[in-house]
Amino acid sequence: MKSKKVNWLFLVIILVHIAVVMLLNWAGDRINFGIITNLLMSQAIIIVPAFLFLLPMERRFNEALGFHKIRISTCFMIVLFTLLVMPLVTVLNALSLFFTDNTIAAMQDDIVGVPFGVIWFLIGVYGPFCEEFVFRGILYSGYKRTGKIIGAVLLSALAFGLMHMNFNQALYAFAIGVLLAMLVEVTGSLWASVFCHMIFNSLQVCLMFFSGWLVDTFYGGSMPQTEISNVELMAAMSVYLVIAAVTTPMAICVLAWMAKNENRVEIIRNLRTRKEEQEEYLISIPLIVGIMLCLGIISIEFIIG
Repeated sequence: MKSKKVNWLFLVIILVHIAVVMLLNWAGDRINFGIITNLLMSQAIIIVPAFLFLLPMERRFNEALGFHKIRISTCFMIVLFTLLVMPLVTVLNALSLFFTDNTIAAMQDDIVGVPFGVIWFLIGVYGPFCEEFVFRGILYSGYKRTGKIIGAVLLSALAFGLMHMNFNQALYAFAIGVLLAMLVEVTGSLWASVFCHMIFNSLQVCLMFFSGWLVDTFYGGSMPQTEISNVELMAAMSVYLVIAAVTTPMAICVLAWMAKNENRVEIIRNLRTRKEEQEEYLISIPLIVGIMLCLGIISIEFIIG
């Protein structure tokens, strides 16, 4: 799929999101979805337009998106890579908390109220697959056709971050998007980013349920509400910043090992010189409109919050 069509897909996803939100706001109490329906709907907003855009393509989805096999040893290294980049993600999350609330933490009560297996599948499996299918599978591969690899990585990550429609998640989702695109390149397979994303989300789900168990066990189901001060947040961020300074370079080394393990070292070296569609541009009007709409919604949410 060419970059211009990819940009149209991004704009359509944003417009569908806005339409759904407006419909739910108009309906008010007449439509009251639970957390399960909300999670299913949030992913359907991105995956349904993506499938519709892919239907006219003659090639199979697997060939178009890059669902190629990877070595078992690479899978183990993806687990290590995920653990190594988590401190960096934590730092970026903490940085955003100086200006806004933790979006995921605000949903914790609803999440832990659902059976673990159900919520793990929705957040840890279904969500990552849908998002990787769209943002690394379609958007990134479409942008990469221009031959501008760095721009493709950054632009697909930006779209991934803005898609979350809140400042808190947008910041660290952008960083995750960059890392996942790099993972796709060093392994040559979309399954690598899907697996990494699933591990990351699954760990978050486990952490929420574990913290919920601690509250039930030691606080009788009612945790004292204490607001974290900026001083405490800064102290926590400083600790994770030191950890991230050590683990992030290690994660880059793991990426290099995976590239060698998957025999893609020469391919990675030649990425800068490859020009598949030189007449194609990364940025077009639909992308600009989509980005402006996202920034407008995020700004409104930030001001209201």
